[in-house]
Amino acid sequence: MQNTRRQRSWAFTERTERNTVSSKVFDTPDEAVADIGAGATLAVGGFGLCGIPDRLIEAIAESGAADLEVFSNNCGVDDHGLGILLSRGRIRRVTASYVGENKEFARQYLAGELEVELTPQGTLAERLRAGGTGVPAFYTPAGVGTPIADGGMPWRYAADGSVAIASPPKETRLFGDTRYVLESAITADFALVHARVGDTAGNLVFEKTAMNFNPLAAMAGRITIAQVEELVEPGTLDPGNVHLPGVFVQRVVHTGRQNKRIEKRTTSSPQEGTR
Repeated sequence: MQNTRRQRSWAFTERTERNTVSSKVFDTPDEAVADIGAGATLAVGGFGLCGIPDRLIEAIAESGAADLEVFSNNCGVDDHGLGILLSRGRIRRVTASYVGENKEFARQYLAGELEVELTPQGTLAERLRAGGTGVPAFYTPAGVGTPIADGGMPWRYAADGSVAIASPPKETRLFGDTRYVLESAITADFALVHARVGDTAGNLVFEKTAMNFNPLAAMAGRITIAQVEELVEPGTLDPGNVHLPGVFVQRVVHTGRQNKRIEKRTTSSPQEGTR
């Protein structure tokens, strides 16, 4: 049933893309994500709360799409970013490198409500990049000799705390004197990214560290949707400053300046006698 829903959603998307005029610009986030349906897979950019496509995520939350599978470095915090979808029970499975400050993420995982594949951060980045370049798999030394390669990582817990689904062992191979583990590429039905500036052809420029996983996620998506703070006409951007070419981006929506959140604020009182 899930595969059927996904095939129908993808078929609808293909028809939509073929019938769309040359402009990639959508008026609102709601319109840009309207055909993301149940069972879709999403590659989502951002790191913590830095550079996350928050407006697109909010639009998906309002659309009612559920049973989602997400590939992202983490899931934001409880009330922002992907944490919104988590709190509403819309995500079925997450592939991420860490849980972060999201208590609901941890609770759902330990309670057996959410399937989670934890993977080394560099491996996750390369799996996304490989998916975007057409490389089906690659060998890496990261994880060799650990449950990452040997299997047994808890993907889903049962209600009684036992392991319901564990990761399978992966192929390893010796190159020279070093053993490597085979990791598969990631591709997704849709990719959601945030950029500082984009043009109507989909060329994107990211803001400093907000680049993070955004270009990699964008490459891995069959349909990539970019929310941009500033939208300009083609030819405005210096080609040498473009971080992601428009060939990877199918939809662009102008959302204005992002409301930047701090994941964890830490302050201290100044000592007496100092300014």
